[in-house]
Amino acid sequence: MQLKNLSLIELRDLIVSWKTTQKEIYDYFLERTKNYNPELNAFNTLPVEENKDIIQGENIGIGLPIAVKDLFCEKGIRTTASSKMLENFVSPFESTVTDRMKQAGFVAFGKTNLDEFAMGGSGENSAFGPTKNPWDMTRIPGGSSSGSAAGVAAGMVPAALGTDTGGSIRQPASMCGIVGFKPGYGRNSRSGVIAMASSLDCPGYFTRTVRDAGLLYEVTAGVDPMDMTTLSEEVKLDPKIWEKSDLKWVRIGVPEEYFIDGIDPGVRSEIESAIEKCRELGAEIVPVSLPHTEHGISVYYIICPAEVSSNMGRYDGIRYGHLTEGTFDIAKNRAEGLGSEVQRRAMVGSYVLSSGFYDAYYKKASAVRELIRDDFTQAFEKVDVLLTPTAPTVAWKIGEKWSDPLALYLEDVFTIPASLAGLPGLVVPVGYTSPKDDSSVDLPVGIQIIGPVLGEEKCLMVGNVIESALKEKIQAKKPKVW
Repeated sequence: MQLKNLSLIELRDLIVSWKTTQKEIYDYFLERTKNYNPELNAFNTLPVEENKDIIQGENIGIGLPIAVKDLFCEKGIRTTASSKMLENFVSPFESTVTDRMKQAGFVAFGKTNLDEFAMGGSGENSAFGPTKNPWDMTRIPGGSSSGSAAGVAAGMVPAALGTDTGGSIRQPASMCGIVGFKPGYGRNSRSGVIAMASSLDCPGYFTRTVRDAGLLYEVTAGVDPMDMTTLSEEVKLDPKIWEKSDLKWVRIGVPEEYFIDGIDPGVRSEIESAIEKCRELGAEIVPVSLPHTEHGISVYYIICPAEVSSNMGRYDGIRYGHLTEGTFDIAKNRAEGLGSEVQRRAMVGSYVLSSGFYDAYYKKASAVRELIRDDFTQAFEKVDVLLTPTAPTVAWKIGEKWSDPLALYLEDVFTIPASLAGLPGLVVPVGYTSPKDDSSVDLPVGIQIIGPVLGEEKCLMVGNVIESALKEKIQAKKPKVW
């Protein structure tokens, strides 16, 4: 039985109908993970050989395995953030998201690799080595949730938890050809998730189907007294959204600022083809403008490093973290324990928050962030959702952009604005195209669906229809690691 082809819901149905067991499913994915991880490097901590926590009965999760990004604390489990600074850290507490997942009957399935402290968009910044893309092992899978995306794409696990600060779920989902869902800011608790940028961090999911993403969303999201930023509004999806077969009910906005000269022609073609498919399905396509989009990258790389600088202050090697042998020198502890990208962002953040520069940089960036929010608010007065590219390119070669941080930052140009505005974003695979450097390779392209505040249900509904309409096209190709 090819369990790797099945969604969470399909796997659950097999268990309920007595066609397989939780243990058989767990062992199947454990074997695939053990076989493929040495090459892919998707997991920092492998799943346990014999999991005694598999839950029997009628729980929603019914013992199905979910991989966990190595940024979510799990009580008694090593949690590293892919950093030497936390290489031996064993968490004394449990994150709210993983706790809710386990309470629903899902089983945590190892800890996945990531860019150190979630700082990066390629999966190359890990202290434990880069994760590779299952479609082409010479290429990056996207980041920062690189291991979670690669693990699901390679069929090592049916679903995984990730986090998204500026695109860290959506971009790797697009580059690995799977579904990636970032609920809006405040829908998932950040309690127990190692912080990068506290006003931007959003836990979310990688799945094989949009419906699976909706299932996990209902399980983990909701108000949490341990995180004062969580929203009080009820998290409950209307079951009827999964019955929609057309888009006659929806107005879709297409922002002109997202179709820039720098986007690869193949990526642009696949996105435009998907938008045309939505028109054929009955959607009204409405051109919209988000005029402050061009400032998104600049704003993000002021606000995000500023918050990084504050959050990284706790890692001194004294209270916990890496301690240089024979000394209590904090500078040496950080120099040895933190990678170059983490150091870069922390220093930039300290600079923009310093006396004399706060008003010139951080205060202005915060003001422009509000203008970006206003752009989206005005757009959603006219349309139900927005459709955009997820990234300007497909996955590039490992090491290709390593020496040029700015080139890496520009890859987030289409995901950052929604993050700054705290909006939900869903990525669905829509096609394939060849990279500029190799016409013999076909790599995945995903479309980004952005919803308004509390618009998660709209994103999922539109995404499910697109997924169904393009199912044959998407399933016609498989990763090399499959």
